[in-house]
Amino acid sequence: MLILPGPPVLQSTSRWKMADPPCIEVVMNKQTETVINYHNRTKHRLERYAKGPDSIDWDDQPDQFRRFSGCDIVTLPKTGTELEPLFAGLDNPETIPAKPLTLANAGLLLELAFGLSAWKQFGPSRWALRCNPSSGNLHPTEAYLISTGNDFIKSGVYHYVSHDHSLEQRCQFTDNVPESVILIGLSSVHWREAWKYGERAFRYCQHDIGHALGALHYAAATLGWSIQLLAEWSDDDIAKLLGLARSDDFKPLEHEFPDLICRINTQAGSKPLDIRILLEHAQTGTWSGKADSLRAYHLYKWPIIDEVAFAASKPRTEEPDKPIARQHIIKSSCAKTATAIIRQRRSAQQFDGRMTPMPQTDFYRMLAAVLPTTAASEFWPWPPKIHLFIFVHRVEGLAPGLYALPRDQNALEKLRAATLAEFDWQKISQVIPLYHLYSGDCRVQAKTLSCHQPIASDSAFSLGMVAEFCETIETTPWLYRRLFWECGLIGQVLYLEAEAAGIRGTGIGCYFDDSVHELLGFKDEQFQSLYHFTVGKPLEDKRLETLPAYGHLKT
Repeated sequence: MLILPGPPVLQSTSRWKMADPPCIEVVMNKQTETVINYHNRTKHRLERYAKGPDSIDWDDQPDQFRRFSGCDIVTLPKTGTELEPLFAGLDNPETIPAKPLTLANAGLLLELAFGLSAWKQFGPSRWALRCNPSSGNLHPTEAYLISTGNDFIKSGVYHYVSHDHSLEQRCQFTDNVPESVILIGLSSVHWREAWKYGERAFRYCQHDIGHALGALHYAAATLGWSIQLLAEWSDDDIAKLLGLARSDDFKPLEHEFPDLICRINTQAGSKPLDIRILLEHAQTGTWSGKADSLRAYHLYKWPIIDEVAFAASKPRTEEPDKPIARQHIIKSSCAKTATAIIRQRRSAQQFDGRMTPMPQTDFYRMLAAVLPTTAASEFWPWPPKIHLFIFVHRVEGLAPGLYALPRDQNALEKLRAATLAEFDWQKISQVIPLYHLYSGDCRVQAKTLSCHQPIASDSAFSLGMVAEFCETIETTPWLYRRLFWECGLIGQVLYLEAEAAGIRGTGIGCYFDDSVHELLGFKDEQFQSLYHFTVGKPLEDKRLETLPAYGHLKT
């Protein structure tokens, strides 16, 4: 993802518990205030950027690959397996035969979701790319596999090391859980982002969780499996299960914050999962390993990130039982396999501003793919809260200008009322809810709003993801994180759809928040822009050498 000015560190503790019930309402009001204050404080403005480091110490760059010393290692079968399903076939994942649950297929799930996709080299510098995108390629997201009642691996909690394509067994359950279950847990090392991006880094960590969640969905679908987001779990539950509450196992300032747990459904008809049983096994299991240091020292510290992380921490909740009905309205014409598209995904660094217009059919397909009625959102059971405002620069058959894609019809009138009266809101498609707002060359505006980055104006189109903000978080501040996850999920869909269309996309985390709101006409915090994205014809840097993802394991 392309983001600008950024920074260093901050950190965590293991105090995950919410206040006692009698204080809940008062605490929640205070938490919401903290979240909103953080959001406003970390806005980029034309006259200044959000607070970040005064300088970057490249010798102190956090290690992208976390390891735990003192764990048993499970080496996963070799990487690079190609599967038959086409990317277009993921529109109807129920038609893809389910692969058996084996160590090789569990490893393939982890590889396609969180593994390496390539190495890049320029002179003596060499860096890894991954299947899941990350702000600044810093990768704050850590992935864990939890297995019970499966023959191919001992029951317990495992940490995935993408560099080695291996699992570190953090916990061995003392008693077998009879039911066969596979879970994936995600957490964030906030310091990895804050090292470069400072106080705004908490936002980017949440984007990356959304990207990782989308990557996990696509990886599972390619295997004929599906994911179930266990959204009722509290952060405290997740921390206990993954071992994140074991503060002595982590170096100071390098803790992980819990984010989410997903169940991997490898066959239909899975029984409901009892949280208490898994937590009991984690509490009574045998834990091993301590996290290696990610770096020797921390020049900058950003305590506001800890403050917002705790303010946005989630209690155990009741969640919707059933997802929204799904249907694909525009078919994909991509003839490549899903595994090929997943592994070739890249973040574009610059675009060809002289590109021929993007075919309208590809543009409409990309927008249709991010609607909540598609298979890409089948595990997301909540009404959409993120809507798109699109700067069209070079799309065949569409006048350059500003367009809108409300992802929920119920939000249409609220969006119209909140935006400029000059916008005409003329629906231009009978297939997708795309509305014309304004005609004109908006390249200068798009570039300026995205921190003066040409990548927002040299593309076929760029867009801002606008959230239904205040009403969403006023009584449930942890939904602040979920808004960014939804943005990241949309971003992951756009990344892969761009690859499928033969072009490329990139996320933009650096933009001038309130200038975006002013251009659209927003006068308060009812709607807020949380993420930008842009798609176009990439210009490749021929100075860079591309190396195989796991070539280092074969030497």
